[in-house]
Amino acid sequence: QVQIVESGGGLVQPGGSLRLSCATSRRIFGFYSMAWYRQAPGKQRELVATITSDNFASYVDFVRGRFTISGDVAMNAVYLQMNNLEPEDTARYYCNLRSQTDDAWGQGTQVTVSS
Repeated sequence: QVQIVESGGGLVQPGGSLRLSCATSRRIFGFYSMAWYRQAPGKQRELVATITSDNFASYVDFVRGRFTISGDVAMNAVYLQMNNLEPEDTARYYCNLRSQTDDAWGQGTQVTVSS
């Protein structure tokens, strides 16, 4: 079973930047997708961005143009570059892997945007 660990969260001022990392314990083969979700207190977990094994990236409207999802050459690490952060981005961010054999989540990393 694949293991997932997120890192890179922290406290940042509005307009600042963070780079989140999602590391997997092994390379993933076949068709797969990796995604970043976030969940704020009292709210449902929501999708932020996805990247697939055919290197197609997609974003929800409220982060498009500010966030960029990318992977390394082995696709055992996925990143989320977050620029121009807003207080509304405050949430715990989770990495999710889905493939024909896996549906795995990490424990998340906290992002807090505040003055």
